[in-house]
Amino acid sequence: MKKWSLLFAVFAVMLALAACSSSKESGTEKTASSSESESAEKMTIKHEYGKAAVDKNPKKVVVFDFGILDSLEELGVEVKGVPQANIPSYLKKYTADRYTNVGSLKEPDFEAIHALDPDVIFISSRQAELYNQFADIAPTVYVGMDYTDYMKSFEGNMNLLGKIFGKEDQVATELKDIQLKVNKVKEKASSVDKKGLIVLANEGKVSAYGPNSRFGLIHDVFGFAAADPSIEVSTHGQSISFEYIKEKNPGVLFVIDRNAAVGGEAGAKKVIENQLVKKTKAYKDGKIVYLNPDSWYLSGGGLKSMKEMANEVEEAL
Repeated sequence: MKKWSLLFAVFAVMLALAACSSSKESGTEKTASSSESESAEKMTIKHEYGKAAVDKNPKKVVVFDFGILDSLEELGVEVKGVPQANIPSYLKKYTADRYTNVGSLKEPDFEAIHALDPDVIFISSRQAELYNQFADIAPTVYVGMDYTDYMKSFEGNMNLLGKIFGKEDQVATELKDIQLKVNKVKEKASSVDKKGLIVLANEGKVSAYGPNSRFGLIHDVFGFAAADPSIEVSTHGQSISFEYIKEKNPGVLFVIDRNAAVGGEAGAKKVIENQLVKKTKAYKDGKIVYLNPDSWYLSGGGLKSMKEMANEVEEAL
């Protein structure tokens, strides 16, 4: 009788162990399945040029906007391909061989992009007319800025990156810090009785930018009063003369050197500080501010560039 009781007990233990093992295997399979489902999860992103079905946490990322590139670096997201021509100096690490050179901002190397077989491509206004060629290769997301509502556009792009790469909390913290900085600069600017004028110097020619323009966040976001609120809004600015600068007589003259931004010799100072401009308040008060062309011309709208721009405007005060 004892022998049968012992055999029964051993059999019961074996059944229990088998059930436990089965349960663990089942749990493992469920976890793996869940992980595969998560990695294959797609988002449908609607943008100005259509929509794109993008995998969450894409691995092979190609970026044609330097503001988005500096944001991904800040968020700790790896990229595979970048246009290495005229890359901003603070993003110089992306010229290394480990990153595929996919051409320039205006002339993409579609063969190199196709060879990468990317999971997602980010483009902005400089590549907009080529959208269909990008979209034929991989899901393409347009992240161009709306300068008439800079902060809303900037925050929208950053929140989109947060959702795609699972960095929502980090993005929220970054945006909160940037907004605090913006509020601080705006408060200072509103208390200063100085009007600003923004100009782009390019090989001896000068164009002006006002509110709602490409560089208009100096007025619209940071709160600097405009020396001329009626400047024509256009991508390339309003062509002006040095007599115009003397006539508007800004208290602060913000200068962006395009030639330096695209790899040429920095020559804006020589062009700008002529006999006419020397008669302005800005020159007399030492308030001609040469903005960093990397941040302002090449990579505006990024987490890093936005902080740099805020700092430069604050220093002008």
